[in-house]
Amino acid sequence: MPLPKQIDFVTMDVYGTLIDWEAGVLDAFVREAGKDGFTIDRDLTLRLFHQKHDEIAGGSYELYAEVLRRTAREVAEEIGWDDLRQEPSRANFLPDSVERWRPFRETMPQLRKLGKAFQTGIVSNIDDKLLGLTRRHIPHDFDLVVTAQQVRSYKPDAAHFTEIARRYGSKKNWVHIAAGYKSDVEPCLKAKIPVIWINRNGVELEPKAKQPTLEVRTLLDAVRELGLK
Repeated sequence: MPLPKQIDFVTMDVYGTLIDWEAGVLDAFVREAGKDGFTIDRDLTLRLFHQKHDEIAGGSYELYAEVLRRTAREVAEEIGWDDLRQEPSRANFLPDSVERWRPFRETMPQLRKLGKAFQTGIVSNIDDKLLGLTRRHIPHDFDLVVTAQQVRSYKPDAAHFTEIARRYGSKKNWVHIAAGYKSDVEPCLKAKIPVIWINRNGVELEPKAKQPTLEVRTLLDAVRELGLK
């Protein structure tokens, strides 16, 4: 599925695409565990975070803040962080950290380019309150914003993209940019929406996996593929 000859509308995921959420998550775990003198294994913690996060988000819908709290508790259980296990209310440290999650260096310069050339939108697995905190770091005037709270589901469920198409009025001349393969690339391909995959970590797809429209390493690369310098 090639890029449209004419592009009018570009949507983006936020966390992993515009915001370095992995760094933010790890920083939050290290800070909180440090209060107990507990040392975090960064690689293990990040791997468990993604695993538990996706499992929880795949269940019945609940606000993203609660998804993060439950994820923090389950990761603590796995890594043997006993102090947090004994005080589950401390799991608030993870949703409380979202306001500190920072954008990648390239984010604002590339958003400015995109905003001058196209209508832009956000398609994110987040709740409106937490997204509001994040948007303080990315002061860009998006034309459309769809969150998990608004559609009461989490990607890879198609509801985000169905709602964006409804509000925009069409799937034509639309390109999506995202770092998540399962969360964004797969539902876009099913919905026949051209998608540029930002594969920052050099993930190798399974041989039978469907290919995105384009695969790049950074948002800068994605913007260049859209013909912007």
